[in-house]
Amino acid sequence: MQVFQNIKLEKDIPIPLYYQLKKQVLELIENSELKNGDLLPAENELCELLDISRPTVRQAFKELVSEGYLQRFKGKGTFVATPKVEERFLSKLEPFNQEMLSKGMKPSTKVLDLRVLKGLGKANEKLKIPMDSEIIYLSRLRFADNIPLVYVETHLPFKDFSKLMDVDFEQHSLYESLEKIYAIRVNRVHREIEAANAKRKEAELLNISINKAFCLVETTAFSDNYPNPIEYSVARYGGDYNKFTVEIYR
Repeated sequence: MQVFQNIKLEKDIPIPLYYQLKKQVLELIENSELKNGDLLPAENELCELLDISRPTVRQAFKELVSEGYLQRFKGKGTFVATPKVEERFLSKLEPFNQEMLSKGMKPSTKVLDLRVLKGLGKANEKLKIPMDSEIIYLSRLRFADNIPLVYVETHLPFKDFSKLMDVDFEQHSLYESLEKIYAIRVNRVHREIEAANAKRKEAELLNISINKAFCLVETTAFSDNYPNPIEYSVARYGGDYNKFTVEIYR
């Protein structure tokens, strides 16, 4: 690739060669000389072009992969990664569509399932309703600029929110629909976050490899004018395209 011919490594200074290579590749990415999806030269090609060892190239690429700038695919090569979307959901209650629009990205939603189920065990327990109570089950895949960011399964008590079954959730926000139809505003949530490995369905939906780690987030939502939890959801965020930020004050 032409841009790599401009890389100059200095062998007579104390800065490690792999670090020099890493910083110069990063500059190419930040200056858009290397763009999202570009295929990088093979390790042996770079070794020959820059007169460096294979471990030097491998260490530079390894760190850029771990920091989210590059992606490696077995049998295909190393590519410039799509920038991760910075999620604020750990520190701010904000509809997904609104958050993506504020970042200059185009949000979209695909409804995978919407039906009434009974006796889901953990969901009934989280919603504090009897085990035989009916539940609205809503499954969605949410995108930003056509990239699948999150697969989320949502549960709500059917008895109190049956009108939600008539909502087109590909066009309308769940929380905004609760406010419009029931005058109920979600003003507090409890979230539990852990790492999990993708099973086949999750991997296919999020466009990641089977068994690859992703961020699993369980959310229970509350309102001041509703006695029990309103919503219980399980969201899966693919690590390739998401990062999360939290501001902590003393």
